[in-house]
Amino acid sequence: MKNNAHLPALSSFPLLAPDALAASAADAVREILAEAASANTTRSYHSALRYWAAWFQGRFGTPIALPVPEAAAVQFIVDHVARRSKAGLVWELPAALDSQLVAAGMKQHIGAYKLSTVVHRIAVLSSVHQLKKQPNPCEQPAVRHLLARARRAAVKRGERPSKKTAIVRTGLEALIEACDDSLEGLRDRALLYFAFASGGRRRSEVAAADLSDLRLIGPDQYVYRLEHSKTQQAGPSATSTPDKPILGIAGQAMTAWLTASGLTEGAIFRRLWTTRIGDALSPAAAGAIVQRRAAQAGLKGSFGGHSLRSGFITEGARQGVALPALMAMTEHRSVASVIGYFQAGGVMDNPAARLLEP
Repeated sequence: MKNNAHLPALSSFPLLAPDALAASAADAVREILAEAASANTTRSYHSALRYWAAWFQGRFGTPIALPVPEAAAVQFIVDHVARRSKAGLVWELPAALDSQLVAAGMKQHIGAYKLSTVVHRIAVLSSVHQLKKQPNPCEQPAVRHLLARARRAAVKRGERPSKKTAIVRTGLEALIEACDDSLEGLRDRALLYFAFASGGRRRSEVAAADLSDLRLIGPDQYVYRLEHSKTQQAGPSATSTPDKPILGIAGQAMTAWLTASGLTEGAIFRRLWTTRIGDALSPAAAGAIVQRRAAQAGLKGSFGGHSLRSGFITEGARQGVALPALMAMTEHRSVASVIGYFQAGGVMDNPAARLLEP
């Protein structure tokens, strides 16, 4: 072993037990976790925990505290998950408490939750117990088994996860036709083309789009650098690039919007009051634009911001674009996730249905 006599003395630093975190390190862990979480994740966790606190107080007459008893987690599930009985679909949440939670803004409507909402709120409570190093009721066999059975029962009843209707190329063209040449029309046209052509961007990514990340490379040709996305939270991927091209009619629409608005910095897509330009659109507002233009175009279905993401993948598959090329644009890392978004539209258009034809 080399002589370490020349090393500076370290005894002036406070010594730590190897099996315990210093207070400053514990704070650093929380700050790293908070910085890594997306705004959407933070909002969903905050909403879930507020509901847990309100429900617990109303159900048991006492403030919630960790660790939450296993029985309370089971009660939460049966209070919010519908089950079939002789009287029809029932659940255990008292009607009076249900009404109070709605009146307090904790629930959107009276009645049982979707199973996906219950699963999410159990997962949030589980995460809190893990972070606080508390005994976790959500990992107990009774809770896991009950959720598994609830999933199976929901499937037997024919319940399936609801997905937004895909907006493929023909649908997108209909939305574009609904946009006039007003400032609002130019903004919406540029937004719709941008979201679709750059790889089916999420509504949060559209709202966060900034001119500092948009580069003009030729007449009506842009490259947008997607610095922050849901997929990129886990780090760079070797199968994709943050640079997303915006070319052709999508590039023309972007040029028209930027020229008319006079924007040179900040958010690309802004709130408007006739001709007055405001701050950045919210993710909800970006999704509402898709819904409003779909209604004006007379499209039938359930539309939202994800309609363009699903539509991009569906249209790419219809045109025979290789899956790696699609995934490089969408930032998907899992083939299963991409398949989950794929919607064939009409089943008669699926080429796999014509394998027996000459």
